[in-house]
Amino acid sequence: MAKVVINPRIRGFICLTSHPEGCAANVRRQVALAKKAPGSGLGTVLVIGSSAGYGLASLITTVFGFGAKAISVCFERPGAGEKPGSAGWYNLAEVHRLAKAEGCQLETINADAYATATKQQVVAALKARFGKVDLVVYSLASPKRSDPTTGTTYSSTLKPIGRPYTSASVNLDTDQIVQITLPAASDADIASTVKVMGGEDWGYWIQALQDADLLAPGCRTVAYSYIGPQVTHAIYTAGTIGRAKADLERTAAVLTTRLAPLGGHAYVSVNKALVTQASSAIPVVPLYISLLYKVMKERGTHEGTIEQMVRLFTGHLAPGRTPVLDAEGRIRVDDWEMDAGVQAEIAALWPQITSATLDTLGDYAGFKREFRQLFGFEVPGIDYLVPVEVEAPLV
Repeated sequence: MAKVVINPRIRGFICLTSHPEGCAANVRRQVALAKKAPGSGLGTVLVIGSSAGYGLASLITTVFGFGAKAISVCFERPGAGEKPGSAGWYNLAEVHRLAKAEGCQLETINADAYATATKQQVVAALKARFGKVDLVVYSLASPKRSDPTTGTTYSSTLKPIGRPYTSASVNLDTDQIVQITLPAASDADIASTVKVMGGEDWGYWIQALQDADLLAPGCRTVAYSYIGPQVTHAIYTAGTIGRAKADLERTAAVLTTRLAPLGGHAYVSVNKALVTQASSAIPVVPLYISLLYKVMKERGTHEGTIEQMVRLFTGHLAPGRTPVLDAEGRIRVDDWEMDAGVQAEIAALWPQITSATLDTLGDYAGFKREFRQLFGFEVPGIDYLVPVEVEAPLV
């Protein structure tokens, strides 16, 4: 075990290091907010993709806000020697520490969630220590997926469909506004993106649990999605990702039919645009988020991941709650983002944005700060000159 000083090493939308104390502080803040949720009795929860973003916030909300027993599935790298682990590992290490201190039942399986062997491992853990599942949260974000039935590995793409797309974006290395042009997706690009980011694996998880008789009466499952505004429509909703999200919604309908004999239901929750590693990788989106944050913070309606998940569970998925759905059958907690007034302000600001006005018309500084905080950096109260222990167990 070694203590080292850890500095951020950032290339574009990738941070190659993470800080365990900063990640732990982020988790403690989220736990404090989750404890304000007026709920209990959620039962046993399985969170697939539990180490960051909405998945982490879901795990924290269900365990510390609603008293759930939980199994979490992630694919993270522990620290070793003087080499830091991944931010997701440190996030879950702190969640486990706090859960143990408060007598909460939590177990994490660190393995490829797409693999059949991982599903079997979860089934075995449920049978041995947890019992039937009351809620399954599906929150995976990965650029690649290997199909367990064929062994073929697919890669997702961020492309428009039908024609190339040109738009203003921000270069995260130079902090300059640039014009980017993305080529149109091929049929193979679309199919691969659906394979990675669509609903097939979600369906495999529910089937594995159902085959093992591990779905409790009234079991519900939720997967997360995003729609977004007109300024990102061509690259997101009308692009390859949008096709994958449409497949996710079709899967929800299939799973609802499958769960009907149990009195269960499958939902897609459309969430707000937030700073995550996945969103930072999508051209145009960081620029949009910078404007969105500026407008929503000024209006007092801005939410982070934990605030979103507390609102989702308190208002829609808590025991005894019937979710409020839109015309397409989706839960919408992006409603404050998609408020007509918010979007009108962003549309008015969009053509005015230049490299010189990023931090006056938008909240680009806030975007970059939140990106670094994903990895435990620029977190208030942390002395980054002090050496820290790299190894942290999931106890």
